[in-house]
Amino acid sequence: MEHVRGIGGYFLRAADPRALTAWYRDCLGLDLDGQGLWHPEAGPTVFAAFASDTDHLGARDRRTMLNFRVRDLDAMLAQLRAAGADVSDDVQDLAGVGRFGWVTDPEGNRVELWQPA
Repeated sequence: MEHVRGIGGYFLRAADPRALTAWYRDCLGLDLDGQGLWHPEAGPTVFAAFASDTDHLGARDRRTMLNFRVRDLDAMLAQLRAAGADVSDDVQDLAGVGRFGWVTDPEGNRVELWQPA
């Protein structure tokens, strides 16, 4: 049986695609080339489905949430707050999994930040 080898892309609708791309570059440090190509560090990727009534993904009209691995969650959240981003005050620790924090991008998409254990 053939199987997928990794995530090849994540695509977002945006009222202002250039501004949203710039936000991900400037606030989260995504090193994107002119075509949007990014070479992330190797590491684990989680694929999980949530119940349709969950609040974990942000607003109920949002069907997906992007999760980025980070080295230092506290430093990333402080950096985002300093940039004026909409950062949740909530931080979650899951034993053996890691720490999680959340930011909402300018288009209303909730982004999860994960510092693996």
